[in-house]
Amino acid sequence: MQLKSMIWKELWQRPTPMLTSLLAVTLGVTALVAIQNITVFSERKIAGDMESLGANVLVLPPNVSLQDYYSADMHGHTMPESYVSQLALARLAGVENLAPKLCVAADVDSIPVTLTGILPRSEFQAKSAWQGLGMLTNAVGTDAGCCAPKASVPSAGDNDPDSLATNRTIDELGDRDVILGRDIATQLGASVGDKLPLLGEEFKVLTILPATGTIDDGRVFAHLHSVQDLSEAGPVVNVIEIMACCEEAAGGLIGKLSAELPDTRVITIAQVVETQIAVNGLMSRLSWVFFSILLLVGGASIASVMYANVTERRKEIGTLMALGATRGFVTKMFLGKATLLGLAGGVGGFAAGTILAAILGPQLLGVHVQPMPSLLGVGMATATVVAVLASLLPARRAAGVDPCLVFNDA
Repeated sequence: MQLKSMIWKELWQRPTPMLTSLLAVTLGVTALVAIQNITVFSERKIAGDMESLGANVLVLPPNVSLQDYYSADMHGHTMPESYVSQLALARLAGVENLAPKLCVAADVDSIPVTLTGILPRSEFQAKSAWQGLGMLTNAVGTDAGCCAPKASVPSAGDNDPDSLATNRTIDELGDRDVILGRDIATQLGASVGDKLPLLGEEFKVLTILPATGTIDDGRVFAHLHSVQDLSEAGPVVNVIEIMACCEEAAGGLIGKLSAELPDTRVITIAQVVETQIAVNGLMSRLSWVFFSILLLVGGASIASVMYANVTERRKEIGTLMALGATRGFVTKMFLGKATLLGLAGGVGGFAAGTILAAILGPQLLGVHVQPMPSLLGVGMATATVVAVLASLLPARRAAGVDPCLVFNDA
């Protein structure tokens, strides 16, 4: 008698109860892998955003709850565009750039798109009253702190439309020009110079931004005033994004901005990050809770199946032992089945969890995930241990069958 052949025979002859147990174990590993995968890559995304964006402040309508920095203008609430002028005229030290935005839904050849109105630097330069803004003139005031003086003209890099992806600013943008994120350009099959129908007008594709791994990859950017006029939204914006020149200046701005615009909600990127980190921590803890519960259910299911298997097959076990099978052989046969179930559940759960994370990550959090081999080891090891432990008592019961008593009962 070969142990391996006996184990495979057991699995193939009684697949239904084994598949039920396998499903419970697989679901536990799937939940752990999916949530942990999304959590880890979400934290990496936050770290990347912080590194690329520096010190930032958002001015929002008062009743907005913010979950993610890059989707700050997706809430549907608005505030007057005049707030931008008010901030510019306030000449607050530390303000390096103002970026008002308005986000509306639109269609391009029946394909839904997110159209985001932005204000290029040329609009700020065109208004002499705004020349006190730090991004256009040298920093003024004794509380400028660590802010370095700024040139009175945009930097050479901002003349490139692609700078919108890195600096989140652009120098020039025509009334009928659009800038496409990488993903939406691929979806539309659009190239630089193409004409796109938007809100009843034709827009020319000025450039296609490099991939950023953020929600901006799926957006269409146009001039703020064009979006306001064509959507009939009026002179309003969803968010005013402020780039501060250093962490200290950004921290000092909060009180001044709140005093200047008391009817708004002013938050820093640090607050957004703290909120996201808290959510990630909760998700991580919940993944272990789900994992533990589902594995306990799986373990109970395996133990029940194994006990039923022993009860139904007492005669077969007795026959095996009468033919020379030792108690150790019988024990190994049952534990071998449990080991295969655990390994299969770990591998299957890892594959299912990774696929689930790859689908839900971009949709729910704008996070692109990749397989994490370390989770494969964790899933396989834990699932196998649970399966083996759940099978120990049934295996000992099977090994304790007395062939003489079994045949006498018959």
